[in-house]
Amino acid sequence: MGLLLLYMIILLLDIFYFSSGIIYNKGDMEKHFACHSQGFPQKTEIIKLYLSSDDLKVECFFRSESELTSKEYLGVFTSGGLAPSLGIMNSTYTGIFHFNLTLFSDQVYWLINIPRENITKNTDIAAVEEWLVRITLQHGLNIYTTEGTLLDNVREPILQWDLGTVMTEIDITSVYPYVVDLKVAKCPCANDVALLGFILNATYNGIYIGLSFSGFWNYNDTMWYNLTDTIYSQVGEEHTDLSVVDMVLTNHFLVILTSLGLFVSGDLRYPSSSVLTFSRADFCGFERVDYIKGKLWYNERCFANREHFEVDYVTITFERNRTLSESSSCFYTKEPFTQWLPCLPHILKGMKSIPSIVVTFLVDQEHSAGIYLFSNQKITTASVSVLKDNKPGLKPKFPLFIFPSSFSSPVGMVFHPRSHFLYAYGNQIWLSIDGGNTFELLADFHDDIIKNTYHSFYTSDITFVSQSGNVYLTKAGLRRYSKIGSVSDNIFTLYYDHMGFIHKLTPDHFEADGSLRAFGNSKSIFGQAPDMGFEAALAPQYITLKEMIFYAYVPANEPPESIYAKKFSNIHLGKMIHSRKTGTAYIRKVLQHNTPEGFLSSVIAEVIDPFGIEEANTSSCLFSSLSVSELGNVSYKLTLQPQNPGINSSFQDLDIEKTVVIPGYSSFLITNILDAKNALAIATMPERILSNITFQKDSWFLYNLGHRNGRIWTIYAKPCNYWFQHDDSLSLNVLKYIDLGKSHTLKVKVIPNTKGVRTLEIPLLKVIVGNANLLEVKVEGSFDDTDSYLMKISGASKALRQGSTSLGLVVWGASTQCSVTTIVPTLKNSCSYLKSMHHIPSKVIPLEDWISGIHKDSQGFNMIKTLPRSGKFKQCANMSTREECNCTNDQKFSHAVAFSDCREKVPRFKFPVTQYPVSLEIYSEDGHIPVETPYLVTVTEVNRRENWKLKHSVPENVKKLKNYLESRLNAPVYNPLGLNLSIKGSELFHFRVSVVPGVTFCNLVEEFQIYVDEVPLPFPGHALIAVAAAVVLGGLIFMTFIFQIRNIHPADICQKFMRRHKVNISNATVSWLIDEN
Repeated sequence: MGLLLLYMIILLLDIFYFSSGIIYNKGDMEKHFACHSQGFPQKTEIIKLYLSSDDLKVECFFRSESELTSKEYLGVFTSGGLAPSLGIMNSTYTGIFHFNLTLFSDQVYWLINIPRENITKNTDIAAVEEWLVRITLQHGLNIYTTEGTLLDNVREPILQWDLGTVMTEIDITSVYPYVVDLKVAKCPCANDVALLGFILNATYNGIYIGLSFSGFWNYNDTMWYNLTDTIYSQVGEEHTDLSVVDMVLTNHFLVILTSLGLFVSGDLRYPSSSVLTFSRADFCGFERVDYIKGKLWYNERCFANREHFEVDYVTITFERNRTLSESSSCFYTKEPFTQWLPCLPHILKGMKSIPSIVVTFLVDQEHSAGIYLFSNQKITTASVSVLKDNKPGLKPKFPLFIFPSSFSSPVGMVFHPRSHFLYAYGNQIWLSIDGGNTFELLADFHDDIIKNTYHSFYTSDITFVSQSGNVYLTKAGLRRYSKIGSVSDNIFTLYYDHMGFIHKLTPDHFEADGSLRAFGNSKSIFGQAPDMGFEAALAPQYITLKEMIFYAYVPANEPPESIYAKKFSNIHLGKMIHSRKTGTAYIRKVLQHNTPEGFLSSVIAEVIDPFGIEEANTSSCLFSSLSVSELGNVSYKLTLQPQNPGINSSFQDLDIEKTVVIPGYSSFLITNILDAKNALAIATMPERILSNITFQKDSWFLYNLGHRNGRIWTIYAKPCNYWFQHDDSLSLNVLKYIDLGKSHTLKVKVIPNTKGVRTLEIPLLKVIVGNANLLEVKVEGSFDDTDSYLMKISGASKALRQGSTSLGLVVWGASTQCSVTTIVPTLKNSCSYLKSMHHIPSKVIPLEDWISGIHKDSQGFNMIKTLPRSGKFKQCANMSTREECNCTNDQKFSHAVAFSDCREKVPRFKFPVTQYPVSLEIYSEDGHIPVETPYLVTVTEVNRRENWKLKHSVPENVKKLKNYLESRLNAPVYNPLGLNLSIKGSELFHFRVSVVPGVTFCNLVEEFQIYVDEVPLPFPGHALIAVAAAVVLGGLIFMTFIFQIRNIHPADICQKFMRRHKVNISNATVSWLIDEN
């Protein structure tokens, strides 16, 4: 009882803390729940759920050291009326499901069983976004939140195939000694689905690829395939030295670059056989020596619920100049990747061109442009061309961007997935946020070269790995980065799974972060966080009590090629300077300069903890007064003037690289000891020096931030300094559709967590629009009373052009230690796949009555009609019976036009139907609204039946538009508001209502059916029947009257006739017998 009471008190206290919703960056969220399909999960397992064609059955345990303790937790929470809720979400969908509160005997887990159709009704193979699952103890409260993923195994394209011959553990182990590198290709919509290819040396032969659907968490879960025979079937077995070179997995195709050519799979959505087949792309004049140096480039975007303007592009580049007989050394293609075109347009005669190698060519789909990265022996440039008919034009969109000569070894260029953040990398890293028009230097590695980049869309992590093995981390759009460690493995690759956890993959084992943090950003596989300091002495200069400048000292005799190693650089922006003694400061700005002499760089920093000063017992010079005199153009002489002859006060060798700090004056870095009373120094601010001035004892101080006797200062990344709250959705990176003339607003909050650091009264969030010409974006930001920064971003559709654009919401001052510094919502100027138009019946009939087929009104009339015949369109085309249509229960009651002929039951009305209200509503993810102006509609009867009429009102402001549309559409146009239908016919009427084009991007169509019953016969049927009945009845009466007058008895006549007939039959029988004898 005491334990129960304790937990209830804790939960009640925590409600106020957790009730504000999901707030990111508050710290590592522990894994409180372990969920699995069966068994008791191990502590290190992450939640991975899979959706099959059956119902989703989930068992969740509360994490504890033992099963017994978990059962006790379960009982405590359940008895208190608490049970977990399961949130399933992606960029466009959010669903909340609740676990059963009732427990069975000896049950140690919560159980939930969700029918597949409650999550998705689709079963077709298509690129589908992997869901995130969020489990909390109580919906609406952020209590014990644990996250995981849910993958649809039924629809994921690559999972429907056998890539080749399945390999055993012994088979794949035998390949390890010949592996020289690894390549990873992951599904754009489901990053847990990924391929790992072995790059082999020249002594081995084959294509060996591993497939994982769980994010490479467990090596044993990887299915290995041998594709060697498949590739040889295209090139012939006489060729040797076959190996993977590069791979790309697009939304619908797998592209493999091998040492013997480029191979493209068939469309993964349409399995024609169990084994995946490939076709070879021919590039005239290119041989094995070219293919092994080739590279594939791909702008990763998820095309779930694909629009007509969304298409994948892939580029291949070869590391050589093209010859006269070759059209290019760079080729690109769009889906289905059958026609490969030269990246460079044909140069007309008379036009000048600079001979350059195309390092990279990427297609920017947001701007419909192609972006080039060129390089030659002299310069590196970037150029942007507008795509017309999917081909780059001759005229550049922007002036050529010329990188400085220091960017001498470009390696490639890459878009961060699903965003407009473009990175060019090599011995430097450059960032473009405007589609390649301009670039900004992010990092300079001088002699080291970045060879590979790795990206996480979910956490916006970007990891760069250099050829020396150093690993650097930045966030999408963030203008700062950190060194997070190094990798000593000779053969490895990195990979981000769907939740943003980073993995190190080697040929024989996989390694992920052991801490299982809530949102990726994992560093443990790279060792201890490194010190980002450099071997130089720092000279502090106070500006105020809370603000300092640290100057980095470069000796005059330092070789030019190593000067950069003694300077502050971009990597130090936003970091913390720590003194081994005491003191920390937050670096707000990095400065590069040529004066004062000896100080080529500095940082402006905010003091968090005061820096410790030297004591007189360790530096005896502090017992004396100090005079300063100028000595030459650069140096100054510091002279001690003892105050007490009995105390030994002198400069020592240990004082070299210490800094004399004098409040209100320039600081002096001691560079040399002349004798016990004199020392040479250089000034940080020469203009703030008064000649021949003496500073009394205790008015000047000595700081030690040198490195001569071992560097006693360090630089590390700052702990996360901002919390981030996204009020729009449970999903971090949302996708919102904006229809023509509509708008959408996103709301976010940035909460400072900057203990000891001032919060500047400037916007904490920067909004970067990918394509500003597509949508009208407005931003409003303000601080609240708690110094939190609230921002509203509204996007409005003002143009008829369809497309999509990403927004970059970047907390520009955030540390790279934060899990969330950037979110990348996507706005589509298009129609939502969830948007549809529904007819609202005049009388609502419960679903159970539809199923039973009986719903009577007050007069006992059944208002449901079961149709006796099969449909003739769509799902039931060419079917003779309804059973052959294979309509599911969902399709039978669906509003979708595609399933309108699956409806077996329709509303039934008595004749005549008069003034039936045709009420229409538009449903979307944002709710439902009535269809009214400016929407106008056309109405047709599918079977071309007549005997129906529509009545509507036409306001004066609609008449002109109505007349114009009718002349263009050659059909009547109606105002949907107040639309009434009258029917004079009988049986089934099937109406189609369509919204006229020009007011929405959506093809809004609704079909509804009405059955009219108990119809009287039409004129002159009733009159003819009445007259005929009267004539017959009158004739019978008249005949009876005549029979009575004439004394005729019809009964007697009939009896006589019958007797006579019997006699005739008897005589005929006797005659027949006589004849026989």
